[in-house]
Amino acid sequence: MSEIKAEEKTAAENSGEQDWEAAKAVFDSLKTKVPRPPKPQNAVTIAVSSRTLFNMVAERKLYEDEGLEKYVAFQVEHENEPMKPGPAFPFVKALMNVNTRLRELYPDSEELFDIVLMTNNHAQVGVRLINSINHYGLTIERFCMTGGKSPIGYLKAYMTNLYLSKDSEKVTDAIEEGIAAATMFMPEKESDLSSTQLRVAFDGDAVLFSDESEIIVKQHGLDTFFEHEKEFENKPLAQGPLKCFLEALGKLQRKFYAKNERMNCPIRTFLVTARSAASSGARVLKTLRSWGLEIDEALFLAGAPKGPLLEKIRPHIFFDDQMFHIEGAKELGTISAHVPYGIGQKYNKGKLIEQPKKK
Repeated sequence: MSEIKAEEKTAAENSGEQDWEAAKAVFDSLKTKVPRPPKPQNAVTIAVSSRTLFNMVAERKLYEDEGLEKYVAFQVEHENEPMKPGPAFPFVKALMNVNTRLRELYPDSEELFDIVLMTNNHAQVGVRLINSINHYGLTIERFCMTGGKSPIGYLKAYMTNLYLSKDSEKVTDAIEEGIAAATMFMPEKESDLSSTQLRVAFDGDAVLFSDESEIIVKQHGLDTFFEHEKEFENKPLAQGPLKCFLEALGKLQRKFYAKNERMNCPIRTFLVTARSAASSGARVLKTLRSWGLEIDEALFLAGAPKGPLLEKIRPHIFFDDQMFHIEGAKELGTISAHVPYGIGQKYNKGKLIEQPKKK
């Protein structure tokens, strides 16, 4: 029976490959300056919601106050007015810059970023979204508009590597499905971000790594945590929800290194962790080494606020599991993304949040 299934799967894969090659041939025969979208199996797929890509605060309020029909009518009436950029906009522009550099070095390669608009908006709103995307010259060819239904079920079908949304419940659902995801927040002031280098900053525990060490801190205190990390220094931490995205970034970075472009690489990664270097840093670095991953800059803050340092780094996106770090970062102009994962969701500024009683 397993052999029959394997044969069926192979036949399906071959059929899909033939379909893709046919579509590629048609696209290549057309005269266009628009880059051909990469094959999903080869791409690093970033799914962004409409409310992260564009600032839709006013439209959202209209929907909540007056309902769906008024909202859709407003979007149709204003479909020739481009929406203003949202929190994911600079990140998407930086992804496009990396693609441009990759195409210069590898003209035929499909190992690129592929940006997908993943939204529960209705199709009638699609015209305004398309017009806004074209207005800013964004390379987003694949859409998923689910007409009020959650788009989470489509993420795996789109081979998503990272999902960014304003809806924390959808983000939690995506993480539970094994997909890297985060809830995005607009910074409270604008920062001058790099136009030539994608900069991505990660927290460590409960983001790149599991929350196993953070559980010890919360339940037993710092001294026990330091002893635990020393004892298990050579045992790699389990992976966290964003490890796979760092892995995908590293894969693209190595393409630049292969062309002797390490010092001019348009992707730079940062580890920004509250851990102390001497007391608990070795295990983190050895874990990354065991995974075969590099991080360009590792910053151990020993409990100091992250906001001032992030203000100097100026990342296009900063991932953290603790909302008080997110708040501190966005106050100083950092585009932040909350990863709702692990024991940290039960705490605020180190204090246990009272959980609702089960009925």
